[in-house]
Amino acid sequence: MVLPRLDAEIITSFPGLATLTGARILAEIGDDRARFTHAGNLKAYAGSAPVTRQSGKSRHVAHRRIKNNRLAATGRHWAFAALTASPGAHDHYNRRRDTGDHYHAALRDLFNRMLGQLHHCLTNRQKFDESVAFSTFAPAPLSAAA
Repeated sequence: MVLPRLDAEIITSFPGLATLTGARILAEIGDDRARFTHAGNLKAYAGSAPVTRQSGKSRHVAHRRIKNNRLAATGRHWAFAALTASPGAHDHYNRRRDTGDHYHAALRDLFNRMLGQLHHCLTNRQKFDESVAFSTFAPAPLSAAA
């Protein structure tokens, strides 16, 4: 199956994804868009989605150990490159660090977010838009009770 040229244009429109890294991402996720019906499936396959184990009152959240290691390694490179290429990605990373995440956890979270955006863009056949992807919605101020 020959991929439309649009796939390459969509993938390389992402900050931090150039020709080589984009080709590696595409090679690992494949060209079958029905393979990952939801972004969460792709995130779990890549190892960027956290695993939550819960029983009773105890809850433990950890990173995935079973994953596509090539995609996870490429994702770390992608997230690191996105830090300098995208102000929104850099702000997201800094927010995660400020909340107490270590370096690798913050990068993994950024990769998780960018992978969800990639799934959305590939599914809807649209290019990456920084203003939409990292828009910050300020909560509406509460009106004073009468």
